Amino acid sequence: MRFFVFTLFPQLIKSYAEYGIVKQAISKRVIELLAIDIRSFAHKKQVDDKAYGGHPGMVIKPEPVFLAYEEVVKNYGKPHTIVPQPWGRRITQCDLDRLSTFENLAVICGRYEGLDERVCALADEELSLGDFVLAGGELFALVLLEGISRLLPGVLSEPESIRRDSFRRWLGPPVYTRPADFRGMKVPKALLSGNHQLIRLWELWHSIERTLKLRPELVPKDLNRLEASMLSAIMDGEDFESWLEEVGHERAIKSFQSMQLSGGGYDIPEGKSTAERTSQEGTP
Repeated sequence: MRFFVFTLFPQLIKSYAEYGIVKQAISKRVIELLAIDIRSFAHKKQVDDKAYGGHPGMVIKPEPVFLAYEEVVKNYGKPHTIVPQPWGRRITQCDLDRLSTFENLAVICGRYEGLDERVCALADEELSLGDFVLAGGELFALVLLEGISRLLPGVLSEPESIRRDSFRRWLGPPVYTRPADFRGMKVPKALLSGNHQLIRLWELWHSIERTLKLRPELVPKDLNRLEASMLSAIMDGEDFESWLEEVGHERAIKSFQSMQLSGGGYDIPEGKSTAERTSQEGTP
């Protein structure tokens, strides 16, 4: 992928690219980053001017942006182009997935009071990080660059991380490392068990619990029977160990194994109380 950033501060973009995931993506030649200096296309380096109508602040002029953009189109073809705007649609993980499929992607960064409105004629879409205002679009471009870089094949050393990211279905579960006991705060027993299927069940439970507590609007509507059973138990105030004992340790794990082998949804044999919980499958 070629990732173009049209900016007044190309060094800011290049400096960030010297670290972390973005550096890996560039060194592996998965991403080619081109920071385009808008100022180099401006007459006498004058990139901004006063706004018509007495609006406060300075506005980036259309001429240097169009000239810079046309140079890129001439050399590489038209990129899918994003203009960050405070009123733009808020980006999600689904947007990063979608944008990661483009061969050429461009971000045009505003500064000061923004871009001359005519620059927006170049945009395929206007997006934002949230309902707030920043001094320019560079941070948006860097967020997009990092979010996309980690999705591209060959960048992450453990691509399984992507499949289990937050926002794929549930928020991510808690994670721990050594020591097992830190100042009296202990790693949950399930994670120390060595039983990978039990660990996956524990992670699913706590992903559901975290989503319900922190982002209830993200709870999926199409719950399968295992998810519905866990969600109902969590809403009833149960903990993982109680739910597992109630359902049956071996049955729960075998059901989870069957799900993995089939590649389909979770399933779990119904115990007495579980049957009551899941009588309306997919309903929290």
